[in-house]
Amino acid sequence: MQEKINRVAPGILLSASVAVIAMFLSSLIPGDIIGATVMALLVGMALNPLFSKYEQFNKGVSFTGKMILRLGIILMGVNMNFAEVLDVGKYSLFVMIFTMGTAFGAGNLVGKLFGMNWKLTNLLSVSTAICGGSAVAAVGPVIKAKDEDVAYAISSTFIFDVLTVVVIPWIGMALGMSNMGYGLWVGTAVNDTSSVVAAGYAFSEFAGNTAVIVKLTRTLFIIPYVLIFSFITERIEAKTVSGQVHKPVNIKKIFPYFIIMFLVVVLFRSTGIIPETIVPGLSKSSKFFMVMALSAIGLKTSYSDIKNIGYKPMILGFIVDTLVVFVSIGIQVATGRF
Repeated sequence: MQEKINRVAPGILLSASVAVIAMFLSSLIPGDIIGATVMALLVGMALNPLFSKYEQFNKGVSFTGKMILRLGIILMGVNMNFAEVLDVGKYSLFVMIFTMGTAFGAGNLVGKLFGMNWKLTNLLSVSTAICGGSAVAAVGPVIKAKDEDVAYAISSTFIFDVLTVVVIPWIGMALGMSNMGYGLWVGTAVNDTSSVVAAGYAFSEFAGNTAVIVKLTRTLFIIPYVLIFSFITERIEAKTVSGQVHKPVNIKKIFPYFIIMFLVVVLFRSTGIIPETIVPGLSKSSKFFMVMALSAIGLKTSYSDIKNIGYKPMILGFIVDTLVVFVSIGIQVATGRF
């Protein structure tokens, strides 16, 4: 046990150090334009040439990118309350059906036209459909995506989110949107949580509160998508060389048990088993673990890996994100909730 700890400790400490640096740098940028998770990814990638040559960090960095990530996702449940989700969900769920359908439908169609691999295509789609980098980080290990694909998907999401944070509040004001309508729009169309907060509260406090709750409702969809992609990945890997015969899918093997723990935390938060006094601390811990995990992913990814992927995935991401923005507001106009 002690030997195992000694093997992973250097990489964990390195990831934690990068996370602290990233959170500090992110705090220096006004408006939360670059969230700590994105900053961690960028800083980690910048340090990759320096630390990748030292093997003593490898096991701990890999451990952080997988296990610490799961711990962060589990604790993310303290930010959610089933009562709030159900209250706003009755307005937002209908819109989400169309935005998620657009993200995956258009994403996979354009991905096929571009000849992209299915893993990167769906990482970009899940990023837009659910919750940006957190969704990518959760689904990536399940489909066994390459670290550079995960990094690319998160980077693509970040670039689009920077544009939406600046542009969307002005569009909402120009169109004379209601606080509820604008909150639903931002909550269903903007990706990363920090960007939703920035864009939502730039309009009004009510719009910001609505946008955040809608965004958290979207986050719950991590659960079915992780299960679906677990099944798809296992199905693909179970094919024989001929590609015709399938082995039975091992549900125990593919089931992401950390998602159950995530639901348990949401339940405990909703029923008051988790005291309100410790919620802020658990929430900060969740964020720090997520930042640590993205630091680790960055440390395992070089800029040359990203460059080699090419420009097509970036175009796909922009197409899907733009379509979702228009579909979201279009559905609201059609249903009279604008």
